[in-house]
Amino acid sequence: MPKETPGGDPDPSEYLFVSLEQKRKDQTKPYDAKKTVWVPDEKETFLLGEIKSTTGDNCVVNLPGGEERTVKKDLLQQVNPPKYEKCEDMSNLTYLNEGSVLWNLKARYVNKLIYTYSGLFCVAINPYKRYPIYTNRVVQMYRSKRRNEVPPHVFAIADGAYMDMLANNENQSMLIT
Repeated sequence: MPKETPGGDPDPSEYLFVSLEQKRKDQTKPYDAKKTVWVPDEKETFLLGEIKSTTGDNCVVNLPGGEERTVKKDLLQQVNPPKYEKCEDMSNLTYLNEGSVLWNLKARYVNKLIYTYSGLFCVAINPYKRYPIYTNRVVQMYRSKRRNEVPPHVFAIADGAYMDMLANNENQSMLIT
């Protein structure tokens, strides 16, 4: 359970920020820009693999658990360097492909980071449990801040729209689907 502050609101940090410890751990993951690939998989959608050899249009790829699979080269997708692990805004990814986007969303979700940006959009993945990220303390964190100054959150979108409404004296709208 998150630590409570004197005002009674729990500390939301673990649900908003990637910890320094986690960032360091992510940076140590093995990565070879020419060999590390996303391999399409019927069950898992994509698996992380490493190209072992290439013959014509086919690649032999090592998969987790020691499995080898022969895959057409054009079905493989490039993997982003470890510095993009749990990226807050997926439009910053070096390789913006289906495997990388799905992996980033999954990695953030597994680490209780349910909000992610994709350019102008805020993507939310419902954890079906209550996280302490809708408290007054969190509202104050996002008040009058630019979107790039705070982690992804629906409050950043709402505050940005409110500030634009005040500054430009124009109505604002949001699409929530």
